[in-house]
Amino acid sequence: MPAETLRDSAGVMHAPAPAARIVSLVPSITELLFALGLGARVVGRTGFCIHPEPAVRDLPKVGGTKDVKLEALRALRATHVIVNVDENEAGAVEAVRRFVPHVVVTHPNAPEDNLALYALMGALFGAEQRAGELAAALRGELDLCRQASWPRERVLYLIWKDPWMTIAADTYIARTLACVGWEVTTPPGGWAGAARYPRVDDIVVAAGAVDRVLLSTEPFLFTAAHAAALRAQVAAPVELIDAEMTSWYGSRAIRGLAYLRELRKALSAHPA
Repeated sequence: MPAETLRDSAGVMHAPAPAARIVSLVPSITELLFALGLGARVVGRTGFCIHPEPAVRDLPKVGGTKDVKLEALRALRATHVIVNVDENEAGAVEAVRRFVPHVVVTHPNAPEDNLALYALMGALFGAEQRAGELAAALRGELDLCRQASWPRERVLYLIWKDPWMTIAADTYIARTLACVGWEVTTPPGGWAGAARYPRVDDIVVAAGAVDRVLLSTEPFLFTAAHAAALRAQVAAPVELIDAEMTSWYGSRAIRGLAYLRELRKALSAHPA
């Protein structure tokens, strides 16, 4: 693979390290490393790195994505720690840099960005062949999405309750939804709060401006009961959606696109 594949999302060039001791602070990346056949090189994870089961079960935990336990991490003698711009706090990442030789920064913003992510992990840790196989599978799913004629639907994708929170159009989730014709739009009057994950002050008004409301299963675990309660409040159809298929990147993006295609087909066959 070209040398440029070894450049991470922070612009840092890394040298190939097939004998690395890896700690992943990103759930999606932990799953990807195992999909690349690199599970034996992974020596630590966060408590949110739950896939693949049962392979990760006995891996030492170093806290969460936001609250890394630095001493636990130090004890693992990692040569490489993998982080993400959105998921890990900048201060914690800087603290990790003080004692870990190589911190690899990732930041996919769209499903297509996983191609570069596969190439980086494959070139860095000696799994180029498997990275190429994953890339081919992802390209196949992206092509299937592009070939379909998706009726455009405006959606409100909710990630939290009390207060209601949603996603902006410049997020990985929104760009993944767009692959199947679901468009995240800004409601009349704009959003409240943070730009990328804004607060929804009036759920009835926000839902009235879209064609469908999607209740995600993380970070808030929306259930069928939540969906039923919201249907009683708003006019738009309300559906549960598996957030691991929309927000997890890495190898999960391949399954995620297939899941979304099937979900859209099912909803189209049985409109609300």
